[in-house]
Amino acid sequence: MSLDRSTVKSIAYLARLRVDDAQCDALAAELSGILHWVEQLAEVDTAGVEPMTSVAEMTLTQRPDAVSDGGDLRRVLSNAPAPIDDYYAVPKVVE
Repeated sequence: MSLDRSTVKSIAYLARLRVDDAQCDALAAELSGILHWVEQLAEVDTAGVEPMTSVAEMTLTQRPDAVSDGGDLRRVLSNAPAPIDDYYAVPKVVE
């Protein structure tokens, strides 16, 4: 897939990047190369390949699902910078 100047400008606009006109041709060539490489990856036969979470084979440890000291309200709220009654107080984020 080959990108032109207008496509590069559109991508830059969507990514909120300022791209000079002098850089458009070089960026188009570079992005086209990346897209060509991704197209090559699509040609690889991955049938029968198990999904991986790491390159090293390992089993994740799991802790028992047990009640902890999180029920002690006084200790839990001791971490809060400014608790109100029995709740964490957080700054307003919606105006």
